[in-house]
Amino acid sequence: MVFWHGIPLDIRGGTQVSVKFSHAPDVNAVHQTMDRIGYHNARIRTLGGAGSNDLLIDLPQQESSAQALDQGKQQIINALRTNAPADKQDINNSSSLALSAYLLQTDPLHLSTDAQKQYAAIAQKIADYRDKTKGGVLSSFGDLKGLVDPTVVTALQQGFYLSDFGVYNVAIVGPQVGAQLRKQAMLATAYSLAGMLVYLAFRFELIYGVAAVITVFHDTLITVGAFSLTDKPISLTVIAAILTLIGYSNNDTIVVFDRIRENLKLMRREKLADIVNRSINQTLSRTILTAGLTFLTVLALFLFGGEVLHGFSLALVIGILIGTYSSIAIAAPILVAYQDWRQNRSKPVVALAGKGKGR
Repeated sequence: MVFWHGIPLDIRGGTQVSVKFSHAPDVNAVHQTMDRIGYHNARIRTLGGAGSNDLLIDLPQQESSAQALDQGKQQIINALRTNAPADKQDINNSSSLALSAYLLQTDPLHLSTDAQKQYAAIAQKIADYRDKTKGGVLSSFGDLKGLVDPTVVTALQQGFYLSDFGVYNVAIVGPQVGAQLRKQAMLATAYSLAGMLVYLAFRFELIYGVAAVITVFHDTLITVGAFSLTDKPISLTVIAAILTLIGYSNNDTIVVFDRIRENLKLMRREKLADIVNRSINQTLSRTILTAGLTFLTVLALFLFGGEVLHGFSLALVIGILIGTYSSIAIAAPILVAYQDWRQNRSKPVVALAGKGKGR
């Protein structure tokens, strides 16, 4: 399912692998590689925006044991390797323990005492330099010159080779955690809609609450659909944006409803359709100005907020546009449609003036 494929690991559970390349990676080639080793539903996306050489690979749910984690990481490393020498190790994907073990075995410095401790310190120094200074990928053994003794570099060249990528993080979100977060996200959305329905039914009339819930559901559905169609991940921050959108769209709808209620008291002999139309026109400038200013704010957040806020701001950009439209073109017309339906059934029309007093 496209929608399920767009839900990231923090909600659905699975394995997340972060990979850095020494060059711009070919995402399609990585997809084919994942398919070849059996990960047909892998989700691959670029980290850090345009020009970044980092990929985030989301894999379907696997076992959550430490052994399964290591096996999955090694399987991906083996799949991404191309033209790797059979008799050498990959220095960009070797731990400090592997480096230390090799140096201790070859003993390039001919240490007589504390060899294990000294080689462990050298290996850790190399690993830290690779991961923290070079971003996880050494481009040449020359990068190590000046960092460690030249004989150590020569020894490493004999036993290691340089791959064009490095796996710098592997994380697993278990199915129980993913299911719990997914349930909480759904409940939060449902509770907000239910609370809105109860409030508007008390503040106005039940039909007002129903109209508002239908409108907000429409806004949410289109926003989520836009994420699904563009293959964007629906993370917990996006869920937070959707909840924010529900409140924002509901506020716009209440402004229109409140003006309709006021005009119903002032224009008792007018048709409801005319009252609704006039109420929308009276609040239109306020709606456009407020929504326009908010839209510019979230647009700036989307353009300059960085990767972390990208999903959150994108949901608000889409939602504000749709929410402004729906408050005018969906919520209010539902009231007219409801009255027409009641009239067609030849039943007395319940006054829509609401319970509260106008402002």
